[in-house]
Amino acid sequence: MDDHDTSERLASYADLLAGELPGAWASTCHPPEDKDDLSELTDRIWDLDLVAASLATHPLRQAAVLTRTDGAQLAVLDRYDGHNGFLVAALAPRTLPDEAYRAVREPDGIAVTDDPFISAEQVASDLLVRYDTALAQVRHHAIGGVQPSQPDRVVMTWQPDGSIATAPVADTAGAVLVANGFVQDQQTGIYRLTGDDTAAQALAVREIGPQLDALGIGISLQHPAARTAPTTAPAATPPSTAVTPRTPAVRTR
Repeated sequence: MDDHDTSERLASYADLLAGELPGAWASTCHPPEDKDDLSELTDRIWDLDLVAASLATHPLRQAAVLTRTDGAQLAVLDRYDGHNGFLVAALAPRTLPDEAYRAVREPDGIAVTDDPFISAEQVASDLLVRYDTALAQVRHHAIGGVQPSQPDRVVMTWQPDGSIATAPVADTAGAVLVANGFVQDQQTGIYRLTGDDTAAQALAVREIGPQLDALGIGISLQHPAARTAPTTAPAATPPSTAVTPRTPAVRTR
């Protein structure tokens, strides 16, 4: 079987596998001529077991990459152990510092059959569970003070620059955050709401609460003791006597 045939087989398999995995995944195939992409993929394979051993004796000649909407990625590779099927490996996020990976166990890849429907069950029940756990850990390490959320609660944390950061678990919660001004970092998975306009920031937080509540998701806002969280209480009526204008506070970064 020549390279064209094997690439077509791999691409077809990856497309079917992507369609069967939980969540929304897109598939991209990298044939042998994509040498730079394949070199980068080799460096990002997050594995110290089966897949690493295979790459040590059979350098990557082609691969398919499955990408989930939150930035998680899996690589589908050829298998050289005499069995039919493929190897599926987790890909480490780009640009995260080495410190983020300390004490995090690699979500080692698995061997799957040449039936993409059976393989999807294997990946979902094994590799994806370990991969999502490892991703959450390294992303948490990378962003320091942001506390992890739960499926039924979004935990928001004030940042030193005045922004608010959060790492929601559910895609539905993420959609609500984006609709109200949060921007997601695709590498860390963290959503941030700038604090450049504190009035707009407070309004966004007030509006997010009921929207998440309608989805059965609570909200928690953590902040330093010296910082006051946005409030839904109306502003106090200013006194009628003249007051000296306040100098706007300067936020340091």
